[in-house]
Formats: sequence, structure tokens, C-alpha cells
Amino acid sequence: MTDGSGTEELALRAASGDAAALDQLLQAIGPRVLEQCGRFLPCRQDAEEAAQDALVQVARHIERFEGRSLFSTWLYAVVANCARQTYRSLRRRAAEQPSELLPVEVPDPRTTSVIAGSRLDLLDALDRLEAHRPELVTALVLRDLCQLDYQEIAGQLGIPVGTLKSRIHHARRHVRQSLEG
Repeated sequence: MTDGSGTEELALRAASGDAAALDQLLQAIGPRVLEQCGRFLPCRQDAEEAAQDALVQVARHIERFEGRSLFSTWLYAVVANCARQTYRSLRRRAAEQPSELLPVEVPDPRTTSVIAGSRLDLLDALDRLEAHRPELVTALVLRDLCQLDYQEIAGQLGIPVGTLKSRIHHARRHVRQSLEG
């Protein structure tokens, strides 16, 4: 997500309790976090909400970053989880509102396009996968959505590459069936 040893160094300093480094880190990663959230969520406001949540999670839990893998890998996982949580929250809020109270609006092409609809279908499929096989979700998200390499993901998850590939295979099969069905 972010490149360069500068960000990695800031992350390590922030993880050790350096508040100034944390501030610099959050400023440095903010635009890329928003961009990554936009890959998950088709509406800009939703992506901004998820990005804000992700930055808060980074600030709250930076001490969990141990430097075993790249900070960008750790950050991808945080961002993916926040974007998916924002989607679940939005879906839940929409379901809780009585339909007669919902305003009638002209459909927004940004959220009703084939691409946006595909993203939402994928998020739903990931939720179904998480309900049945939660250990598969992170591997799939980091590989297929965040496009990280196998070694980096295996290091982040603390599993052998062969196990990772197996999880991704099973996750893809489940998501494919979910999207087709």
C-alpha cells in the first residue's frame, strides 16, 4: 500500500510508542488508505468512512505491528477489514429502515454500475465465506483484492505458503459458487 523504507521506519517507531512518528505515519498513509477503501466500496462517502475507521484502527493498534512482515501488508489487512465492516454496517442500517421511510431517489450510476454491483456482490460473498470458513477470508482478500505475493501473505498470517495456496483455492471456489448461485 505504501512503499519505501520511510513508512516502514515510521511504523516501527510508532509501534514502539513514538507519538510524532504515528502522526507522520497517519498523514503519509491517509491517501492510499482511502484509495484502497475505494476498491471495496463504490460510493466515495462510504470509502471515506471506511478509511477513517482504518486510520483510527491503525492509531489504536499500531503496537500490534511487530515488524515480522511489511507494514503495508499489516495495513492491507486492517483496511480490508474496515472496508468490509463498513459495508456490513451500511447493509444492516439499510435493512433496519422501514421501506416507506426511505426517500425515492434517482439511482446513482456510481453505485448501480456493473462494477459497483460486482463489488457489492463480492462483499456479500466474502461475508458468506466468513460465516462458514473465516480462516479463508484474509488469505483471499490479501491475494486477490490487495494483490500481495504469496510469501508476504504467508509471513503475515504465519502459515506455510502451501497452506496459504490451499486456503486461497478453497476460498476462490466458495466465492465462485456463491456468486454463481
